[in-house]
Amino acid sequence: MGQFYTNHSLKGPSQQEVAAALQGRATFVSPSLADCVVVYDQLSEEQDAEVINDLGRFLSARFQCPVIASLMHDDSVLMLFHFRSGQLVDEYDSCPGYFDPDADGDPIPTGGDSPQLCSDFGSALHQRLETILRKPPFDDDSPDERERHRLIAECLGLPAWVVGVGYSYLDLGEPLNELDRNSLLHTA
Repeated sequence: MGQFYTNHSLKGPSQQEVAAALQGRATFVSPSLADCVVVYDQLSEEQDAEVINDLGRFLSARFQCPVIASLMHDDSVLMLFHFRSGQLVDEYDSCPGYFDPDADGDPIPTGGDSPQLCSDFGSALHQRLETILRKPPFDDDSPDERERHRLIAECLGLPAWVVGVGYSYLDLGEPLNELDRNSLLHTA
């Protein structure tokens, strides 16, 4: 069985500012690394796109910063939701049709505006990011979806702990990617 996780990465605000804005909601908030803070939200772990999008819109409006929400489903589908100023500006799906038994043909990833993502997150690697985003899933030459997520995070300068980490794993005490558990703020 693959991994299921969600998280929201914010470019700009501090860990303390984000934690204060989320008081009363069950989240873990990472320390800032390269001006990025990651939020692990309990409600988002249900993988309900509406919940994920509501939180992304709230965070990007509240801090007037770019936010990218990540959703990993069973290590088979990676979805990214990109927010700016309270608006969803782009959606990426590594395997459209995955949940549609009537879908035919090879799934080709959709969405993912690499120049816009790179601009918002301060990266000059939009050509490399575009190549990573466009690789078809389930191809021998393609990365698996967790590896794709790691490569995307690397291109955007996001902390390593956006990959493979969600609220449920943190709550269970699972090992973390280069993150000291004591550095997290819990807002529940």
